[in-house]
Amino acid sequence: MPASLADTRSIGIDFGTTNSVVACTAPGKPVDLVEFAAPDGPASVFRTALCFWQEAGVPGGLAHEAGPWAIAEFLDFPQGSRFLQSFKSVVANPGFEHANLFEKRLRFEELGQVFLKHLLAHGGEPLRDLPQRIVVGRPVRYVGARTDPALARARYDAMFALLGRPIHYVYEPLGAAYGFASRLVDPATLLVADFGGGTSDFSIVRVQAPDAAQRCVPLASAGIGIAGDGFDYRIMDHLVLPLLGKGGTYRSFDKVLEIPDGHFTDFGDWSRLALMRNRRTLEQLARLQRSATDPAAIGRMIAVVEHELGYGLYEAVGRLKRTLSSEEHGEFRFAGDDLAIEAQVSRTDFERWIAPDLQRIAETLDTALAAAGLRADQIDHVFLTGGSSLIPAVRRLFEQRFGESRIASGNELTSIAHGLAQIGLAPDLEQWTVAEDAPA
Repeated sequence: MPASLADTRSIGIDFGTTNSVVACTAPGKPVDLVEFAAPDGPASVFRTALCFWQEAGVPGGLAHEAGPWAIAEFLDFPQGSRFLQSFKSVVANPGFEHANLFEKRLRFEELGQVFLKHLLAHGGEPLRDLPQRIVVGRPVRYVGARTDPALARARYDAMFALLGRPIHYVYEPLGAAYGFASRLVDPATLLVADFGGGTSDFSIVRVQAPDAAQRCVPLASAGIGIAGDGFDYRIMDHLVLPLLGKGGTYRSFDKVLEIPDGHFTDFGDWSRLALMRNRRTLEQLARLQRSATDPAAIGRMIAVVEHELGYGLYEAVGRLKRTLSSEEHGEFRFAGDDLAIEAQVSRTDFERWIAPDLQRIAETLDTALAAAGLRADQIDHVFLTGGSSLIPAVRRLFEQRFGESRIASGNELTSIAHGLAQIGLAPDLEQWTVAEDAPA
């Protein structure tokens, strides 16, 4: 590693559940976002997605792509490919051992390395000669009911070993906080709320005067595994799953029993939904269909799994969620094999569905404030980032706590990578990095 910062460059990688962003900088230089020449045009946001398909002549017989190229490949040949979204959400899950991809089984770190190889290749010149300082964001709290942070760290280490450089892990909201602090000219206490695809994370930072030896001092962080994907699932649960048999019944000898919710659990996690297309699961669903009192509903569920309709369903869910962020009413519309849904949804309906999630997010926010020993009125600035920060009910939660005048937002999808790259140049870099996680 260089002896001084004078010849040091830095890269910040926001490896997100839904999207990933990379930023580069050097002493005395602005932060630049890496642009990818995506099929639909240049973009600084790289979808966290993978697509695999069998192809003769490819080593191992398994070809793959990532990002928007993975989406394009899947849409061209959905029934001959395996599409994985949000695979980051299983990183801390001890129950996840590998993904079954045709004749191959890939562990999380192997999926991650496939993703990184394509990210680097599509990033072009800025990512060909990597610097010694690489800062990677990680959640404050991982997704899942029983997570193992030490396992997640080991998997991250194995994944990012591909880069051949020391990796510095920093809480994702601290990255956004560091970048926001560069806008401030006076000392202040800053709260950053980062709403990603899998987690909602909060960090509180004390910002010193611009000429201070240590500009930013992290005070406290807290997080919860509820965010954009969870909000999407609320829409799925209320609009889609009843059509696929949830809440229905089946016959068992002389009894009529309710179909267990466990059959629908995987619809709440994009990464698991894509893995349902296997012989064992399809055989279980076929047995359920034969005993169901509404076999057509289970037939629609089988069609979703067999015909890989999960991507289209969640795209329709995302469109509705974005519409309801700016409009009072929206239309949910989806058409696929053996399944068509059209429904009008009001913002009031959506806010009622996500109310329990918002309550848990508010409690986690209180945890962060308590850990910092601060009251809400002692926070000078609140910076909201991440796609779900645009949801009116989310923003309203912060307006009620802190007042509208203290809230700022912007660059919702890129602010974390921007700040991570800046942290990479900080003389106190080690103070921002996350220590080793203890086993669960």
